[in-house]
Amino acid sequence: MAALNAKKLREDFPILKRLVRGKPLAYLDNAATTQKPRQVIEYLADFYENHNANVHRGVHSLSEESTNMAEEARTKLAAFVGAPKPETLIFTRNATESLNLIAHAWARKFLKAGDTVLSTEMEHHSNIVPWQLLAAERGIKLEFVPVELDGTLDLAKVKAALARGPKLFTFTALSNAIGTVNPVLELIKLGKAAGAVVSVDACQWAPHRPMDLKTWGADFVSFSAHKMLGPTGVGVLWGREELLEAMDPFLGGGDMISRVTLEKTTWNVLPYKFEAGTPNYADQAAFGPALDYLTAVGLENISAHEHALAEKTRTILEAEGMTVLGPSDPDKRSGVVSFNVPGLHPHDVGTAFDLEGVAVRVGHHCCQPLMHKLQCGGTARASFYLYNDESDVEAFARALKRTLDFFKVKPKAGVH
Repeated sequence: MAALNAKKLREDFPILKRLVRGKPLAYLDNAATTQKPRQVIEYLADFYENHNANVHRGVHSLSEESTNMAEEARTKLAAFVGAPKPETLIFTRNATESLNLIAHAWARKFLKAGDTVLSTEMEHHSNIVPWQLLAAERGIKLEFVPVELDGTLDLAKVKAALARGPKLFTFTALSNAIGTVNPVLELIKLGKAAGAVVSVDACQWAPHRPMDLKTWGADFVSFSAHKMLGPTGVGVLWGREELLEAMDPFLGGGDMISRVTLEKTTWNVLPYKFEAGTPNYADQAAFGPALDYLTAVGLENISAHEHALAEKTRTILEAEGMTVLGPSDPDKRSGVVSFNVPGLHPHDVGTAFDLEGVAVRVGHHCCQPLMHKLQCGGTARASFYLYNDESDVEAFARALKRTLDFFKVKPKAGVH
């Protein structure tokens, strides 16, 4: 495995050359969205300048070119994630829509009042709220595996919850809020052994770690392009083919049909049954060069690189007595470092960091139940990616010191 050369990679990302408040930008908000390499930006510009036309509709050259470019991205994606067939990958607007698609098109048809959906207290709101809406509509029960105070899941508690026979087990592979890396394969295996349909939120996994859907053995997996160097507005739902075939459409309209009469409509084949209307085809096509870029660098290289930067950042925080959330075991942590400065609101921390050109995320990270369990209203969060380097960690350390000096913080050691 060749070492990742972040300094060289940074040359591909134009935005990293800009100044913020007169300081070099240190972009550490990659769990929210990633920056885009020149290869993706130029591909998108070329698409609109030379190929743009609506897809799957025309017989003219531009429409055929546009269609082929968009579908080429789907084929590349299938190879990237080990999907058995490209047509089992549904393009949505975002991962939130992917999870809602499962709730509307699968659960509404196959779950009945009294059935249980099992999730965890670690989830993003997008993997909680759709199930709450469905529970209110259909009388479905919701259960959540508790999160331990170190931010991990106790597998004994997972097994106990699964023993009660949920019809669906849906969980995140990797926490966006505190960086916990869950034992995905084991959780999938336990869910399947219990007879549940298993859905994995892989939004924070797919950009950073290799996955092979054929090996995973899940039933649904969701993620999004914009966290993987790709354009915004492109989410992905992979589903096991027989489940997708059995589901009804999510939305009705153009292109998702096979035949329409005034009395009845029949559905198009996969994946178009779930892609009603004009899709976000230009951004879908530009997802292709993003996948090429990640493949060339190598996900294992990316994971090792950002993990090393995150551990250095955690060491800096702990040396200053800051509160760092998440597991203490480095093997259970990702490139996300979530922390609090005792006595300061996370928004004050984020504003102070921005004055030094350091972009971190602050707030509850769309995980209010998790924040409640960890007894905090929110955190500041630094999250790393392939183009971050030692200079970003040094900028983070300077921003932290100036924040502590400005607010005259004298924290007590108390890391958990």
